[in-house]
Amino acid sequence: MTSEAAPAATVKPVKPSSLPVREGEDPWTKAELDEVRETLESDIERFTAQLAASNAELVGMLRDGAEGAGRDPADVGSANFERDAEMSLVNNAAEMLEQSRLALRHIDQGIYGSCDNCGNPIGKGRLLAFPRATLCVTCKQREERR
Repeated sequence: MTSEAAPAATVKPVKPSSLPVREGEDPWTKAELDEVRETLESDIERFTAQLAASNAELVGMLRDGAEGAGRDPADVGSANFERDAEMSLVNNAAEMLEQSRLALRHIDQGIYGSCDNCGNPIGKGRLLAFPRATLCVTCKQREERR
């Protein structure tokens, strides 16, 4: 009995010109969308590698921190500071990785460029500068004031 792989789900290609843009902006071009996709894919590779390296560093810090009973309090404080800083880097890389993956899913679903909060277009200029943006400028400013 041979097993055949199930056919892969077909993703209907998104027409770049169907993605939302702000009033006065030109529609997305294939080249622009390809550039964003390449940036996001590169970011995913970079954040994945950074996350693996930071996790390995963190494991080493936690392992080394358990050794050496009677260590100087200044050494313990320094080690705790380094561990906390590394944990912040891990958390940041994990968040950026998830944002990059989400942006790629939004492109594939044809909703890339819509604000997750109000549904208005985010704006091509903002997305070309920061492809992981999920909020328009107005919603982002409102979020930062809270």
